[in-house]
Amino acid sequence: MSFLADLDVFKNNNPVEMRVKLNNVFDTKYFNHTSFYRLIDVPKQVETYLYPLQFLFNINQQTIINLNTMKTKIMKTNFKLLAIIAFVGITLQSCSSEEEIELSAPVISNFEFGEGSDHTTDQVAYKGSDIHLEADITAEAVVSSITLHIHGHDLSVGDNEVEWEFEQVYTDAKYLVINPTFHEHVDVPANIPAGEYHVELIVTDELGNTTEVEGHVDVLDPITLSDMSVDATAQRGKDLHAEFMIDAVNGIHSISVDIHAHDLAVGDGEVEWDFEKEYTEGYHDKNSVEFHEHIDIPATAPAGEYHIMFTVEDEDGNIKEYETHIDVTA
Repeated sequence: MSFLADLDVFKNNNPVEMRVKLNNVFDTKYFNHTSFYRLIDVPKQVETYLYPLQFLFNINQQTIINLNTMKTKIMKTNFKLLAIIAFVGITLQSCSSEEEIELSAPVISNFEFGEGSDHTTDQVAYKGSDIHLEADITAEAVVSSITLHIHGHDLSVGDNEVEWEFEQVYTDAKYLVINPTFHEHVDVPANIPAGEYHVELIVTDELGNTTEVEGHVDVLDPITLSDMSVDATAQRGKDLHAEFMIDAVNGIHSISVDIHAHDLAVGDGEVEWDFEKEYTEGYHDKNSVEFHEHIDIPATAPAGEYHIMFTVEDEDGNIKEYETHIDVTA
């Protein structure tokens, strides 16, 4: 492909002849260029650009050639020549720049969490169990880390309980990709306070873009006792009445009752009394049931204050205790 043009750029109307030639525009493969085919102008395998400029001058009386000093005085050109040469250079210059593309921050969707064993999405978990968390991540750049943070909201810490705060940065290979799916299970300690916990999921890509999504999960006791009704006083030779509701998400394994005295003096005709019994019939494997029992108090039991401990164990080994006192009268 070639182009030829005559441009009138001098005052004396002598033209400038400009030729532009493009070889192998479509980058077609040709013969080995070290061979003799180059002598017959076989183009190279890559595109080439040739743009020679040919200037034609007529020497007239105004041109003086001094052979002794090798100096030649040539007619002045106007600024049109400089403008044309600059335009041709800029037009034919091949330049390329990689346009910088701005990638969006990751998008987190379908963030769900709940009780782990059933993969529920009701935003409830149980002490001694685990939390199932899952989210879809749409990322234009490769994900560099996923951070999960769980902490409580001013929860009261009871006896034998400890504060709980969870934070982990996930950099597993399955997450360091474009558009990963986050899926993890987090163990919930059995000795933490029940209540509302704040959940934060933070996704960062390799460009430093960060996206955060949050929610709340209610951490509950796997066993709850409610509507407690236990006699505060009872007469020996009679019975003790105990009644309350039990809810156990994992099912009830057994209910134990332990009654013992507090250093009571044993009088004549009296016998020290301790009571221990495990109840399973009518309760085992139930998730919600009313405990309702009558416990006989021997007529020979010393009068005084007795300590009572109710212990409920579920099928996963979690334990819930309730203790109170009863005065046994003569």
